[in-house]
Amino acid sequence: MELWMDLLFGDAIGLMSMAVVLSTVVIMGYYVWLFISRALKDPNDKSC
Repeated sequence: MELWMDLLFGDAIGLMSMAVVLSTVVIMGYYVWLFISRALKDPNDKSC
């Protein structure tokens, strides 16, 4: 486990790769939430 922590957080490249993975997960989570909220909305509702 120490080897992985050193590879990920030992230099700037590993830290940036973790940031890219985390931001990708956050963006995909937002898109999934947006899709689910739009899919569950009443189709007869004209507010939006």
